[in-house]
Amino acid sequence: MPPVMHAEHHLTSSAMLQDIVIGLSDGLTVPFALAAGLSGAVQSSGLIITAGLAEIVAGSIAMGLGGYLAGRTEVDHYSAEVAREHEEVRTVPDVERREVQELLAEMGLSPATQALAVKELTADSQQWVRFMMKYELGLEEPDPKQAPKSAVTIAGAYAVGGLIPLSAYFLTATPQAGLLWSGVITLVCLLVFGYFKSRLTGQAPVLGALKMAATGAAAAAAAFFVARLVSGGGH
Repeated sequence: MPPVMHAEHHLTSSAMLQDIVIGLSDGLTVPFALAAGLSGAVQSSGLIITAGLAEIVAGSIAMGLGGYLAGRTEVDHYSAEVAREHEEVRTVPDVERREVQELLAEMGLSPATQALAVKELTADSQQWVRFMMKYELGLEEPDPKQAPKSAVTIAGAYAVGGLIPLSAYFLTATPQAGLLWSGVITLVCLLVFGYFKSRLTGQAPVLGALKMAATGAAAAAAAFFVARLVSGGGH
C-alpha cells in the first residue's frame, strides 16, 4: 500500500501577489479619498474626473518608482553583503569557520557532525558564502529582474484600483451622486479585497475585510469634511 502523502498548508505568497496587494490597496483608498474631498468642495464632476485621473497617473508613477527602487536596493544590498562575506572568508577564514560551527551547533548537530559539516561546507568558497548569507545574515538572493516587474505590477494595480472609485463620476450627473455610488462601489471592493487578502495571509478574513473598509471610509470621510471646511471658510 503506497504511503499517504501529508498535505501541508503554507502561505506561498509570490512577489507579484505582494505587489498587487500594495498597489491595489493604495489605489482603492487614495483616489477615493481625493474624489470624496473634491465632492465636498466643487460642483463639477468633470473637475473631479480630471483631478482623479491626474492623481492616478501621478500615483501610479510614484508607486511604481518606489517598487523599482525597493527592488534595486534589495539587490544592491545583497551584492554588497556577498562581497563582504567573500572578503572575510579570504582574509579571516578561521573566524568564519568558527561562525559556521556555532551556527551548526545552534541547529542541534553533534560535535562530530559539526566538524564534518564545517569541513564540507568550507571546502568551496561559493558554497561557504551562500551558507553564511542564508543562515548567518538571513538573506535570500533576490531576483535581479524583480525590480522592473514590481514597478509595472504596482503601477498597474494602483491604476486599476484608482479607476474603481472614479468610475462612478463618469456615470452620474452631480458630484454628490458620484460620491454616493463611488462610496458604495469602493466599500464593496474594499470588503472583498480585504477578505481575500486576509485569507491569503492567514489572518481572520472577516476582520481583515472590515479593517480594510474602515480604513478607506475613514480616509474618504476625513478628506470630505476637510474640503467642506476649507471651501466653507472661503465664502
